[in-house]
Amino acid sequence: MTEEKRIDMTVRLHKLMLALILAILAPSAIADLKEVRERGELRHIGIRYANFVTGAGDGFDVELVQGFARHIGVKYSLVYSDFYSVVSDLLGKSVNRNGSEVELVGNLPIKGDMIASGFTVLPWRQQILLFSDATFPSQVLLVSRASSIYKPIKGSANLDNDIAETRRFIGKKSLLVMEKTCLDPANYDLKGKGYDLRPYTRSSNINEMVPTLLEGGVEFTLLDVPSAILDLQKWAGRIKVLGPISHTQELAAAFPKSSPQLRDAFNAYLRQIRKDGSYDALVRKYYPGIQRYFPEFFSRGA
Repeated sequence: MTEEKRIDMTVRLHKLMLALILAILAPSAIADLKEVRERGELRHIGIRYANFVTGAGDGFDVELVQGFARHIGVKYSLVYSDFYSVVSDLLGKSVNRNGSEVELVGNLPIKGDMIASGFTVLPWRQQILLFSDATFPSQVLLVSRASSIYKPIKGSANLDNDIAETRRFIGKKSLLVMEKTCLDPANYDLKGKGYDLRPYTRSSNINEMVPTLLEGGVEFTLLDVPSAILDLQKWAGRIKVLGPISHTQELAAAFPKSSPQLRDAFNAYLRQIRKDGSYDALVRKYYPGIQRYFPEFFSRGA
């Protein structure tokens, strides 16, 4: 073999290796309904959170999306993520958020086709994601240890007044929060207001908020209603809800902006199961009793 041929083969080998590396690192394309059906699999990105995705292969959103996969005639696959990475796993981009401004940068692997995990519809998320119709209701609450001196507000017909009264509890007391989630203080105008905010950084697991509160290092924490219902049972007699921090919120499935047909198909499926009663059966299975907290929401599809 001549030196010229040896050099040529080396160059070709290097090009082949580079192509293989790029193929491995390059994110897969975002898929709409047509591509999902052609692939034959729906990849559901879920976060271990409350009873939406339990981590044991089941949960409210797990069964919801499993039913949707059957509805569109494909296999179901669950891809675990966390609140810090979930949007990047869907869009293949890093998310830079500065107040109300959101920027998508870089290229990352795309790991799924939709997010469903007790995912709150927030204004900044709406800038970059396509949300389904609401799948579940929620609200953010202020919670303290049961032994604290604070008494829950009496409540009134004016939610704005109730929120203002609840916020006065915080004052200069320490408040446990979790940024980049539904418990981010920036979502509720709590940041930059002089409050003693204590970001939880051990993990992105909201289920760890109450155990941290009970350790005694902070005075209050934030919880949303689905988490609070479960934690009030799990930690019975050890925590109490003082009042609301937010208005009623909606949880929904999230899709890339370029997947409107997949989102529309999910909405059609959601309307169907709300009419035939299977949605209510899921609610009773994973969140028994929550209907009485949000009667208007749960009567919509009846």
